[in-house]
Amino acid sequence: MHICRGNFRSTWFSSGGYESVAEVLFGKCNIDMFFLEYDNDRSGGFEPLKFIKNQKVVLGLITTKFPELEDKDLVKKRIFEATKFIPLNQLLLSTQCGFSSTEEGNNLSIDEQWAKINLVKEIALEVWK
Repeated sequence: MHICRGNFRSTWFSSGGYESVAEVLFGKCNIDMFFLEYDNDRSGGFEPLKFIKNQKVVLGLITTKFPELEDKDLVKKRIFEATKFIPLNQLLLSTQCGFSSTEEGNNLSIDEQWAKINLVKEIALEVWK
């Protein structure tokens, strides 16, 4: 299940963390995996992940809204911050959403999109050795 706050022409529709829905959403939904946006402060902290049971959580730490590449060390630091609430073997890494969630897409070139995908791959290979 992907929890989305909007991804239209490099903008968003809403903000807020997962705190108000975490216990019911994470604790009672019978699904295998959550795809969660965590690409900026409007997504809140990792504390709600404590309600995850055996599901996997894909941390959307890499934004698809802007072309600038995230700092690799900062992304790794955030992954390990999340492990205070959920084991590393239940975590995965991805972009926060698709590059073209709507017909209009986001303000990134194809090369910039591939750079983001390669960044995800590089970080994942370093974290989940």
